[in-house]
Amino acid sequence: MPEYLTVNGGRIAYDDAGEGPLVVLAHGMGDNRHAYRDMADGLVAAGYRVVRTDLRGHGESDADWEAWSRTEVAGDLVALVRRLGGPAVVVGHSFAGGAAVIAAAEEPGLVRAVVGIGPFTRAQRIDAGALVSDARYRKGLALLLGAGLFRSVGLWKRYLRHAHPTGVEPARLAALEAELRRPGRMAVVARMGMSAPTDAGARLADVRCPVLIVQGGLDPDWPDPRAEGNGIVSELPPGLGRLEMVAGAGHYPHVEFPDRVTAAVLAFLGEGVRA
Repeated sequence: MPEYLTVNGGRIAYDDAGEGPLVVLAHGMGDNRHAYRDMADGLVAAGYRVVRTDLRGHGESDADWEAWSRTEVAGDLVALVRRLGGPAVVVGHSFAGGAAVIAAAEEPGLVRAVVGIGPFTRAQRIDAGALVSDARYRKGLALLLGAGLFRSVGLWKRYLRHAHPTGVEPARLAALEAELRRPGRMAVVARMGMSAPTDAGARLADVRCPVLIVQGGLDPDWPDPRAEGNGIVSELPPGLGRLEMVAGAGHYPHVEFPDRVTAAVLAFLGEGVRA
């Protein structure tokens, strides 16, 4: 059963396991905290206290807020870390990766390190050349835009299959479909999808903690996932960021290859973040 934190009149759901330094795991849009199931188990076994949270409008969190930007989600994360006694390492996937950057810039005393998994953290533009030459990118963009524009669960499911090159567990896909068919839930996905990550990009230079970027080598959200990861690192203050590529993974490396991502995170945390 989840615990709840009330923020600005709405409730954020989370679960809490393990003992040790605090790690908060935040999923991407259209997902829920259970995406981190295997990764959370690995971190708990390594001696960390791990909290998985549902973003506003997702999972068992409420969906009655009016604002859906990364800045608002960053405020939720900061409130949760403060509630938990902080400081914390904040892990954010996709949309939440940008929110984690904002949280670190806003509250350096509460965020000890950031891990961004396939994070949308900078202003994006459509690469017209890649639309012609790169079928993986072209299909991913079409499905993302279609799912948001038409608020279509069916198109989102097709995107999820495309963004998991190794395949999606049927139980995971069925659970997400059931969740997104609840009233108003695809509207949340559409609103988040329309929220440009410029607010996160504007704060990259203000981050003062170590940052690990994890990119799937086959992530269809970018023509060149490595270039996007390196671009994020280059906009951080010198020496704070590093990039880890996960070969064969799409936009969800923590789901497809949880052991590899967990090992990368533990190595990152072992390089002085935990002390």
